[in-house]
Amino acid sequence: MLDRQILAILREVDRAGSVTAAAERLNLSQSALSHTMRKFEERCGVEIWTKKGRSLRFTQAGRHLLALAQRLLPQFEHAERVLDDFASGRRGAFRVGMECHPCQAWLMRMTARYLTQWPDVDFEVRTAFRFDGLAALLDNEIDLLVTPDPIETADVLFTPVFDYELVLVVHEAHPLATRGVAQPEDLRAEELVTVPVSLERLDVYTRFLVPAHCRPLRHKTAESTDLMLQLVAARRGVTVLPDWLVREGGAGLPIRSVRLGTEGIGKSIHLGVRRGEECVDYIAGFLALARTTEQ
Repeated sequence: MLDRQILAILREVDRAGSVTAAAERLNLSQSALSHTMRKFEERCGVEIWTKKGRSLRFTQAGRHLLALAQRLLPQFEHAERVLDDFASGRRGAFRVGMECHPCQAWLMRMTARYLTQWPDVDFEVRTAFRFDGLAALLDNEIDLLVTPDPIETADVLFTPVFDYELVLVVHEAHPLATRGVAQPEDLRAEELVTVPVSLERLDVYTRFLVPAHCRPLRHKTAESTDLMLQLVAARRGVTVLPDWLVREGGAGLPIRSVRLGTEGIGKSIHLGVRRGEECVDYIAGFLALARTTEQ
């Protein structure tokens, strides 16, 4: 009654926004696609979508099937890729997603070693899942998630691989540069530069500023940590970054690191995999290598 073609049609219609565009993507004629869906609706006794002019809207039944398609089709596609890898002599397909900007700099430290140790693994890094990584992992769109903010769930196993501290980065001539420790009220007169995510995902807000009822004078974003450091070096603001990244990326720049509060803000990079897959050899190899990579 329900087959994969129906799910594929629903997903493409949702993505493309029209039956015509979906048919082109699926290499079908519009009439063939429409006929397939009419026959399906007749068998099921429900409407999947309604049309008014050029607009198309999914019914309640259609939305239910669309959600099913979005959940199941990536799993089918992943299984097919794995089987194809085995058939072609490769050990497997390994897709790593990142949920933070500094994660990429950390991942590059170990990529070359991993590729050398596992030459038969099809290794792929996906940055499209930044800040929505857990859903991508659960939907089989990635196989491992690199994140500093693990969310406990029965289906995912998170492994901490290294600890670090978030620090405030200021110009070397900034008054805070010689104090060593910054308090939340010190940022009230500052322009704070962060990565472009919601404030709820920024520890400098949730763990430092908001509890003290403080806000920076201005807040702006930058797409890369290199640009953030350059802005600080040019006295265009202050920023908050992992201490190891500042040591590495800020070498030679006129900047200084300052602890955020007396206790500091400690963090850890975690690697998340679907529970049970931590024993897959090339995934276990990645986890083992991550624990031994020098920071």
